[in-house]
Amino acid sequence: MNPLRGIALKILSVTVFTLMATCIKAVSPGIPPGEAVFFRSSFAIPVILAWLAWTGDLRHGLVTSNPLGHFWRGLAGVASMGLGFTALGLLPLPEATALSYAAPLLTVIFGAMFLGEQVRIFRFTAVILGLVGVIIVLSPRLTLASPGAADQLQAVGAMAALLAAVLAALAQVFVRKLVRTEATAAIVFYFSLIAALLSLVTLPFGWAWPTAGETGLLVGAGFLGGLGQMFLTESYRYADVSVIAPFDYTSMLLALAFGYWIFAEVPTLTMLAGAALIVGAGLFIIWREHRLGLERGARRAIPPQG
Repeated sequence: MNPLRGIALKILSVTVFTLMATCIKAVSPGIPPGEAVFFRSSFAIPVILAWLAWTGDLRHGLVTSNPLGHFWRGLAGVASMGLGFTALGLLPLPEATALSYAAPLLTVIFGAMFLGEQVRIFRFTAVILGLVGVIIVLSPRLTLASPGAADQLQAVGAMAALLAAVLAALAQVFVRKLVRTEATAAIVFYFSLIAALLSLVTLPFGWAWPTAGETGLLVGAGFLGGLGQMFLTESYRYADVSVIAPFDYTSMLLALAFGYWIFAEVPTLTMLAGAALIVGAGLFIIWREHRLGLERGARRAIPPQG
């Protein structure tokens, strides 16, 4: 265990994923979301294969005993990715990022519904507060006071971001089932492969021939996605989840910086307030899970009496 290395890799993965989202947003005016999903998934595969070869997992890491489970995880994941890319094209980068934080909150709910996981009052309260934050972020986009065309598009983007979070949480439920029998390498690889194939379904709805600049950004997004997944997976080799999970939220700071410097996006106080509530709820859930893990470990360490 090397917590500092784990934290560094986690922050690096978050930075790379935020750069990937920035690339997708930059090409969104001319490239449909389904096409962006194809490039993001296809060009991540060589990076993932190279990483598996480097770690020695290429031969055995792709063996699967649950191909149908990978398909359902891929279906939910690719739908979430496509909707998330739609939101990136219609919303400011910080706002789309803030709404994506609804996914871990919804994962708690879905875990209780579909996996029978126990949700106590503390986590339930945190989820409710986080969802209130989501509503605060959404509220300016859902006004009925004679919205213009731009406002209507941003409302569509907000709904796309929220639905992407719902599907991302559902994908996490499938992942939790897969990890019982599947290697992490297999989960990562087959998701990228299935996402690339499923994205071709959108081809008849109109793909655009990218310019040289757009091609560079799309290919870059794919490589960044693969690198981000590699750094993320490696981070868990060096530190516990409870140690590095809070650093997910550094993406909010990065999104604010990239949004301002690259797209001249200035966040509103309403968005910042809602994002702060969502982040606070997520951090509380992580802390609570850490405390419960310590308590369970302490109980297991007590020898039986008698």
